[in-house]
Amino acid sequence: MHSSPVALVTGSSRGIGRAIALELAQVGHAVVVNYVASGDAAEQVVEQIHGSGGDAVAIQANVGSTEDRVRLLAECESHFGRLDLLVNNAGITSPGRLDLLETTEENWEKVFATNLKGPFFLAQQAARSMIESIHAGQISRGTIVNISSISAIAASTNRADYCLTKAATEMMTWLLADRLAEEKITVFEICPGIIASDMTAPVREKYDRLIAEGIQPQKRWGHPEDVARAVAALAGGAFPFCTGQRIFIDGGYHIRRL
Repeated sequence: MHSSPVALVTGSSRGIGRAIALELAQVGHAVVVNYVASGDAAEQVVEQIHGSGGDAVAIQANVGSTEDRVRLLAECESHFGRLDLLVNNAGITSPGRLDLLETTEENWEKVFATNLKGPFFLAQQAARSMIESIHAGQISRGTIVNISSISAIAASTNRADYCLTKAATEMMTWLLADRLAEEKITVFEICPGIIASDMTAPVREKYDRLIAEGIQPQKRWGHPEDVARAVAALAGGAFPFCTGQRIFIDGGYHIRRL
């Protein structure tokens, strides 16, 4: 069993997930860098962690696949012998950003499998692993962090499936937090705002304009590292009498203003 706490970060070969993996390594976690197709990028994250004196391994798995989720947890436990933290970060935007009158069931099922079903059942598996380790005295507590989006509270009619999955993430977090509190596992939701990443790159000019016009009180782009620091604080147990919270990393976007 690894002597350091172990974190599994889904979708961590690039963007927000990559920043989370690197930040967790900096604060002492061994990290499972999960990816679907970007194997080279994932290995680069692992190499960077190793270069800083940390420990990491890259594991390919699609969280939307039952078989892949089972294998992902099995390989994590085989490699490190424990799991202290799950960060459900993997997610996809709405394919084609179609108007809700044009969106398809095929797209809906793909987005829901990756953004909601996958994270729920991965959290279920991770919780079972954590509970077993806690009862055996191998770890003292567990943490699950679900990465959502301000799209949970902001309607985009050309991304209906994406918005619905992110809105549902709050209830998923509440349910897990309620059930797992007695097992010494805390659960949180983080809602990033306008973050500079691969996902927002195609609409950068739009968000440049909106930020300049004051769509949020803090007039700047968010960075993946802003989200990563919040995850590290939760992983470190900075808020021991909290669970089920939704935390906005959005420059104040969620504030209703007149």
